[in-house]
Amino acid sequence: MNFIDGLVQYGFLQKALITSVMVGIICGVIGCFIILRGMSLMGDAISHAVLPGVAISYFLGINFFIGAVITGVLTAMGIGYISQNSRIKNDASIGIMFTTAFALGIIMITLLRSSSDLYHILFGNVLAVRPSDMWMTLGIGIIVLGSVYLFYKELLVSSFDPTMSQAYGLPNKLIHYFLMTLLTLVTVASLQTVGIILVVAMLITPASTAYLLTDRLWKMIFISATCGALSSAIGLYLSFSYNLASGATIVLVATILFILAFLLSPKQGIIWRKVRVKRKIATANQ
Repeated sequence: MNFIDGLVQYGFLQKALITSVMVGIICGVIGCFIILRGMSLMGDAISHAVLPGVAISYFLGINFFIGAVITGVLTAMGIGYISQNSRIKNDASIGIMFTTAFALGIIMITLLRSSSDLYHILFGNVLAVRPSDMWMTLGIGIIVLGSVYLFYKELLVSSFDPTMSQAYGLPNKLIHYFLMTLLTLVTVASLQTVGIILVVAMLITPASTAYLLTDRLWKMIFISATCGALSSAIGLYLSFSYNLASGATIVLVATILFILAFLLSPKQGIIWRKVRVKRKIATANQ
C-alpha cells in the first residue's frame, strides 16, 4: 500500500509520523549540546540506565515514563557524585553506572518475564505508538524546546567556555544537571520510536551532521533538528513500505545523511578538501 494512502486511512500511521518527527527534532536539538560538551558517552549511559525504571514501571502497572525518568536522573546524579568524590574519572564512572543499570534492567526483565512487552523498548516500534505515547512525546518536546529557548545563552556559554561561564557567575553544575534532566526526558520520549539500544544514535548522528555543516550554534541546532526530522520521516516511510525494523531504519537514514555531509560538506567534506588541495597545487605550479 502507498505510504500516503496509509497516512490517510490509518490513525496509527499518523501517530507514528508525528511522534517520530518530534523525536527526531528534540534528539537533534539536545544532541548539539551533548557533542559540544564531549558528552556522547553520557547520552549512551542515560539511554541504557532507564531500562530498570521501565521494567519496574511495567511491574507496577504504571506508565514507563515515571520509572524511566527517575532512574535516568538518579544515574546522572550518581555519575557526577562518583567522579566528584573519588579519583575515578568521569568516563570511568559513566561506564560503571550505565553498565550496572543496564545489567539490572536485564535481570528485572528476566525475572518479570515481560520480554514480549519490553522488546519494543529495547529496539523501538514506532508503528505501535499509542495515543498516550504521542501526547507524552509532544509534551516532552514542548518542555525541551521551551527550555532550550529560555536558557539558550546559558547553555551556549557553558558549552563553549565553562571557565568564562563560571566567571560570569553561572552555576555550571546546575546547568549540567539541568541538561542531564532534559537528556533523560528526550531518551524516554525516544524509547517507543528507536528504543534504548539505538537512541544514542539519534542524539549524536544528526548533531554530528550539523557540526560538519556550520560553525554557529543556532544554525547547528536548526540543521540537526531538520536532519533528525527527515531521518525519522524517511525511516518511517521505508519501515512501513518494506516491512523493516523502524528504529534501525531511522538510524540508518540518519547515518546516510551524516556520510553525505562527511563527504560533501563545503568546508569539512573530504571531497571538497581534496578539490581545494588540488586547486592550490595547480595554482602554485602555474
